[in-house]
Amino acid sequence: MSSSPSLIRGYEVVIGLETHAQLSTQSKIFSGASTRFGAAPNTQACPVDLALPGTLPVLNRGAVERAIRFGLAVGATIAPLSIFARKNYFYPDLPKGYQISQYEIPVVQGGEVEFFIGEARHVVHLTRAHLEEDAGKSLHEDYHGLSGIDLNRAGTPLLEIVTEPDMRSSAQAAAYARALHVLVTWLDICDGNMQEGSFRCDANVSVRKPGAPFGTRREIKNLNSFKFLQQAIDFEVQWQIDLIEDGGKVEQATVLFDPDTGETRAMRTKEDAHDYRYFPDPDLPPLVIAPEWVARVKGEMPELPRAMGERLQRDYGLPAYDAAMMTQGKAMGAFFEAAAKACGQPKLVANWLMGEVSRRLNAQDLAIEASPVSAAQLAALIARIADGTISNNGARQVFDALWSGEGSDVDAVIEARGLKQMSDSGELERIVDEVLAANPKSVEEYRAGKDKAFNALVGQAMKATKGKANPAQVNGLLKKRLG
Repeated sequence: MSSSPSLIRGYEVVIGLETHAQLSTQSKIFSGASTRFGAAPNTQACPVDLALPGTLPVLNRGAVERAIRFGLAVGATIAPLSIFARKNYFYPDLPKGYQISQYEIPVVQGGEVEFFIGEARHVVHLTRAHLEEDAGKSLHEDYHGLSGIDLNRAGTPLLEIVTEPDMRSSAQAAAYARALHVLVTWLDICDGNMQEGSFRCDANVSVRKPGAPFGTRREIKNLNSFKFLQQAIDFEVQWQIDLIEDGGKVEQATVLFDPDTGETRAMRTKEDAHDYRYFPDPDLPPLVIAPEWVARVKGEMPELPRAMGERLQRDYGLPAYDAAMMTQGKAMGAFFEAAAKACGQPKLVANWLMGEVSRRLNAQDLAIEASPVSAAQLAALIARIADGTISNNGARQVFDALWSGEGSDVDAVIEARGLKQMSDSGELERIVDEVLAANPKSVEEYRAGKDKAFNALVGQAMKATKGKANPAQVNGLLKKRLG
């Protein structure tokens, strides 16, 4: 469980997130129109989406199944009966004048999401996850001073996932959002494309003195990157503290984050639930989810990240942190298991994936699926480290060749570049003796208790072998010779 966070200028930060995950259905939540991204404006808006008179909504069964899948994954209660409501507000891209959502009885109730920051485990509790439709989009582009309306998104199915105010820093909020992103893509209920708006977060942020009641919150809307999420919260926290310290009072509001300036700015005063005049939608009957339906979805569920992490700890002996890193996505988990089974060195595989492989992937903005070094190649490389054929330094040179495409076979690269470590113990003993004879001062200093002198002798021996000696073997021989 997480430890108590540090205060910022004597204030405790309180954060809750609302995340809109666009569900991966082919059609919209209440109509048969396509959800495909990138179509010309208003070409994927049918009479239901346009709110033409006489049209009626029909619930998409696939959207409900995806909500059930999410609820099961987070250990939530799946409501046997839930209600759709009308959330009334006026905006140009909301043609009906209301949004169909869920209010009093959501389909998913409770649950939790676990994540790590470093090696510290954190848990965020969920309040609810409910189904709703998306609104359209206002376009403020080159329309001669006018705005356009694109209703392609109107009616797109969303699962809004709401947390308790459990987070106490922007780092925790970003880590939670990443963990949630992993989960919804792992479950294949959302493609997670943040640039296209498939996964976006609203952050409710307030500050208070420790032990005081919750402060007044401001909601930062439509954050579509983890970096911007953290930056927006950090700015908002400092802004609220400055206001309070100057004798002002935080007022509830909806704000936007400007990535160019790194600042938040007020968009409108924040509405409360009663402002939306929620009432049950008379065009939609209650959503009834039978136990048999839940049982069927449960039987079709994939192995979940937490369960896989526990299995990796149990079957491969990985520490909890390593297991969490290996389950950052289905592809990463599959890559790890393939390499670990092939070389029998799971900890070394995890180290390479968390280290050199991740560093290269991040530098080139690649997913693990696009890694130039395959699981089989990484396993072959690690096997040669484990059996002493090459040193860690040699392994990095082989990895460079594999990554750049200068070689594909690990053993062939080792041979071509002369990276094989010395295996002739007699030859190594001769070199060690020569190093000791040539460095009497270092020998004397070591025997006088100066450990740095030993490192100097190791360095001389490695230099004499052109780096091809096994460092552990050199250490052993030196200590044996030095008594």
